[in-house]
Amino acid sequence: MMLDKDGHTPLHIQLKNEIEKKIMDGELVDQIPSEREFMQTYAVSRSTVREAINALVREGILVKKHGKGTFVSLKPIQNWLGHLSSTTETIRRMGMVPSSKLIEYKQVTPPKYVQEITGFKKAYYLKRLRLANEWPLGLEQHYYPLEIGEPLANFDLNKITLYDVLEQELDIQFAEANQKITCSTLSAEDANYLEIDQNTSVLKAERIIKDQSQSIIEYEEAYYRSDLYAFEIKLSRKFG
Repeated sequence: MMLDKDGHTPLHIQLKNEIEKKIMDGELVDQIPSEREFMQTYAVSRSTVREAINALVREGILVKKHGKGTFVSLKPIQNWLGHLSSTTETIRRMGMVPSSKLIEYKQVTPPKYVQEITGFKKAYYLKRLRLANEWPLGLEQHYYPLEIGEPLANFDLNKITLYDVLEQELDIQFAEANQKITCSTLSAEDANYLEIDQNTSVLKAERIIKDQSQSIIEYEEAYYRSDLYAFEIKLSRKFG
């Protein structure tokens, strides 16, 4: 793509925006091309390339490593509100490799507040550590009614995408979800899983998923590192 040399936007800003777009689309990962490659690709001067790259370094999008080159920094993984998607899907959209580590899966008597929200007197409790490119990203805790939780035990909970199994294997049709996002802290044990200080604030996402009959099929509490995870929402204003 050639830059608009007759436009009002300075070339280094155009190039900066183009590089950032390629990073967000997953086209640029790890080490970025050399200054000379950018000069040849976009027909711009070395000073234009350097200004664009330095701006991205200042914003934390790129990082320079002495003697090695310039690399894409670990960007926050974006979860779009308004679209029900799994953490696995979100991580993949960012061009990263998702993985999970099962911490606990068992039948429990849920805490009283979970019983009040869900009506579950007994439930299956699932706790997993979620990783992106092997970086600890979040802790997810799920509560399922017994008729859903029991067959889930037949799958490898370290590897599966829960929503895929629920929909495709167990034939459960999602109808709607409500999600609330707040700020929280973690216990010492859970902070250790995420490799953060216990006093560090994290993003807490509470999600209730219902099926076509409005029965609750999952209650989730998830805790995400605020330096690696971001929620965004698209808004529109209708006129008339």
